[in-house]
Amino acid sequence: MTLAYIGDTVFDLFVREQLIRQANRPANVLHKLSAQRVCAASQSYAARLLIERELLSDEELSVLKRGRNAHSHHLPKNATESDYHLATGLEALFGFLYLSERSDRLHELFSIITEIHNEKFSEVDKLS
Repeated sequence: MTLAYIGDTVFDLFVREQLIRQANRPANVLHKLSAQRVCAASQSYAARLLIERELLSDEELSVLKRGRNAHSHHLPKNATESDYHLATGLEALFGFLYLSERSDRLHELFSIITEIHNEKFSEVDKLS
C-alpha cells in the first residue's frame, strides 16, 4: 500500500529525530533503540492501544484498517502476520496524515505512541 510506504519513512524519521534529541549516543546504540521502536511488534502494539483507547477519529481508524487489510506478499522474518498487518496499518495512517499535511496530528499521535512505548518498557524494566 502506497500510504504505508511513505508512512514507514515518516515514522522512522520521527523515531530517529526523537532519539537524537534525547542524548548524544553512538550510532550502534541509536540503531538498536530505533529498531526496538520501528519493528512490527512495537508498531502493532501501539496501533492496538490507539484503537482500544479510542484515540483515533473515524477517518483515521478507517485508514488504519484499510492499511491493515491491504494484501501483501511480504512478511518480515521477525514478525507475526497479524503484527505485520497492524503495523502496516499504522504506517498507512502516518502516510495519510503526512500527505494530508496534518503535521500537528502526526506529532500528537507520535507523542501518544512514545508514551505507550515508554509504559511498555518501564513494565519490562520492573520485571528485570
